Amino acid sequence: MLDPIQLRVLGSLIEKEIATPENYPLSLNALINACNQRSSRDPVLDLTEEEVRQALHSLEDLALVSSVRDSRVPKYEHRIRTVLNLRRDETAVLCLLMLRGPQTPGELRSRADRLYTFDDLAAVQSTIERLASRETPETTGDQTSTGPLTTVLPRQPGSREARYAHLLGGPPEIPAGAQISVRVDNSASERLTEMEGQIASLSAVVLTLQARIELLESTAKAV
Repeated sequence: MLDPIQLRVLGSLIEKEIATPENYPLSLNALINACNQRSSRDPVLDLTEEEVRQALHSLEDLALVSSVRDSRVPKYEHRIRTVLNLRRDETAVLCLLMLRGPQTPGELRSRADRLYTFDDLAAVQSTIERLASRETPETTGDQTSTGPLTTVLPRQPGSREARYAHLLGGPPEIPAGAQISVRVDNSASERLTEMEGQIASLSAVVLTLQARIELLESTAKAV
């Protein structure tokens, strides 16, 4: 259950480790700039040094971030891939969802080029579904398991593609106006009504046959 600032710090560390490994791990100043950059961020934030520092401390307590002390300036690196046992494609998808919010598979594929190259939309969908189907600790008996890491959102009116969100910050908020569309199939309704009529007719035939059989049996006994 990470808060928005922790998610931004963690997502920024993941992005920079993959996209600019020559400048990784990040110093505090470099991390602040990464968190507050205007591109590839939704929403754009203006975090202070103290806010980023506090987020780092809490993430270190969760073992999701560690500090590197082999230079004059402390630097920071993430450990999410190890802690959550993530593949590279899964790490890329989670990073994009943390930095840019809910997205469609098409958006994730087009924005993932610097982090991971997906062959097609089916590969993105497979990664999302794998993250969504992770078992809970109650099922696995493993108390380090987190359970599902992604979920599908109700489709917005007029949208063809479903959007997906991460669950590292808890259940996502459902946008106003979003709803699960249910289409009424009139032909199926008509078929159901027709079948009900046929069943009623067959029931009447069965009752008539049963009455005739009872009449024949009683006649046979009388003879």
